[in-house]
Amino acid sequence: MTYREWKYEDILAIEELEKRCFSSPWSYRNFADLFASKHFYGVLCEDNGKIVGYACESVVFETADTENIAVAEEYRQRGIGNDLLERLEREAKDRGAESCLLEVRVSNAPAMRLYLQRGYVGIYTRQRYYPDGEDAVIMNGYWNEKDAFNQEWLDAGAIVVTSTVDAVDAHDG
Repeated sequence: MTYREWKYEDILAIEELEKRCFSSPWSYRNFADLFASKHFYGVLCEDNGKIVGYACESVVFETADTENIAVAEEYRQRGIGNDLLERLEREAKDRGAESCLLEVRVSNAPAMRLYLQRGYVGIYTRQRYYPDGEDAVIMNGYWNEKDAFNQEWLDAGAIVVTSTVDAVDAHDG
């Protein structure tokens, strides 16, 4: 497996992987517009030249927004998602970001588990955020404690997300 930054020529293959991974996929145009932004950073994982995972973010001032992370189903549970997220975080810190926001479907327990393991906490829920009506949990990872919200509130958010992950696991179990 090799990791590298996106090139414009990668967007078509990224869009194809996006379609395989998500029920409400981003379009080629969504990715191309994001890629054109000066705030954009994208990293991907290849296996023998085939894109098997990707992640992207926008970094504006002290906040990074993780826009998307996806790993091909046959490559999941190999640490690729963690490696991609780690690379996003490193780039965000290098650009001066102190925290990172992301949205995750309430039904996506594996992703929430990854984010919790990396120190992210749930801060609120966006009702009916996705086109199919599913809610999103908004999570935040902090690198600079002085800018973090009240620790009790952060701990409460982590409990809510952990409870959601446990409930999804029990339902799927």
